[in-house]
Amino acid sequence: MSTTATSRATAILGALGDDPVIASVKDADALDRVLASDRRIVFLLFGSVLDIEATVARCKAAGRTVLVDVDLLDGFSGRDIVVEWLATRTEADGVLSTKSGVVKAAKRAGLMAVQRFFLVDSFSYHQLPRVVAQSDPDAIEILPGCMPRVIGWLRADLTTPIIAGGLVCDKADVMAALGAGALAVASSDRAVWSM
Repeated sequence: MSTTATSRATAILGALGDDPVIASVKDADALDRVLASDRRIVFLLFGSVLDIEATVARCKAAGRTVLVDVDLLDGFSGRDIVVEWLATRTEADGVLSTKSGVVKAAKRAGLMAVQRFFLVDSFSYHQLPRVVAQSDPDAIEILPGCMPRVIGWLRADLTTPIIAGGLVCDKADVMAALGAGALAVASSDRAVWSM
């Protein structure tokens, strides 16, 4: 991993320790709302080859830290070259992806890397430590994030910071995830953004 990626990830993880709510943004309307809010860290879960440069620039102009979900960008394939493109053509601070190759490419490109895991059964849970060891992300996001028991299990098994995302709908969900050991929560629920 590059020194740039290490220092960038350290700074972002430190900021999450102070303010653990991340705004997950799925469309332009939500982006308008988050840029008018106090949320400092944004996960962009939408965009395309046509508009991602401008969307990231708008977030950066508003003083936000921006991580782009590479897997959800229209017109791009979820491949390493997309990460290089983002690193050279935008001011994105990092990427999110379910793909280990993309996570490794992000770290090589000097971007923070968050690997997303959809935990739907015990098989996906038991695969997670092996995949994390291979890809070495700066943080993992587990979905759904409203599973404090599972967060506790992961916290006991991993040293990688955990972000709880998906179906985090209110203050009780946020407090349960943080209490179980998550560093932060990512939510698209605007009520959670105002906490």
